[in-house]
Amino acid sequence: MAPLLYLVRYDAHHIRDATLTEVGKEQCARFQRTFPLRNVIDLVHSSPLRRAIQNTILSFGPALARAEVPLLLVPNAQEVSSKTYHVGLASEDLQMKVAELFEGQQLPFDIKKIDYRLVSDNWNSKVGFWAPQREEVEKRAAALHSWLYTLPEMHVLLVTHGTFLHYLTEDWTGDDPKRGTAYLNCEVRQFSFAHGSDVKKAHIVETEGGKKLRRSNTTETDSSILAEVAAVK
Repeated sequence: MAPLLYLVRYDAHHIRDATLTEVGKEQCARFQRTFPLRNVIDLVHSSPLRRAIQNTILSFGPALARAEVPLLLVPNAQEVSSKTYHVGLASEDLQMKVAELFEGQQLPFDIKKIDYRLVSDNWNSKVGFWAPQREEVEKRAAALHSWLYTLPEMHVLLVTHGTFLHYLTEDWTGDDPKRGTAYLNCEVRQFSFAHGSDVKKAHIVETEGGKKLRRSNTTETDSSILAEVAAVK
């Protein structure tokens, strides 16, 4: 049986692979206290951008504190554009910088739990498969669908980014690709795999129960996301 997916959006910044502000950290702390599924999640995935990793650790620490719950970085979940603040660090640099981010902090799990094995040498190149072009982004989203479909875990959480979420969920709310269902920061939505999905062609749909997790039902209003969606050709 294919897993249920819990998708979380984290926002952008304006410098390369930025880290969380103090406001962002406080937001994560508030979210952590109210997240109802800490004992349900079997597997945690995060985009390898540092702010997403921070968001994942600070928001979902209680789930990650369970020894059986892995934390895997997934390059396919990186943001779409090639703007400086959406370009991540090389794997070796990323591991060093993430360790520095949490140095001296009391986390409920060992930072060595983070699994970097999918972070390839060219994951941050923004060319070819990683390019901010519609066809390539759609391929990347489809590849992520297929991979997630094969996972044995039943409850999988993924922290990713606003523009990529439109491609991953295929949710544009109409014909205008600038319109879509807006995700607030640290908002969780639950998806299941659509009927007829298989490893070669999988699609996801939001569950009725998952809609109760929402904090927003509006169309996309984030100007930076609208601009990035429009820029993908």
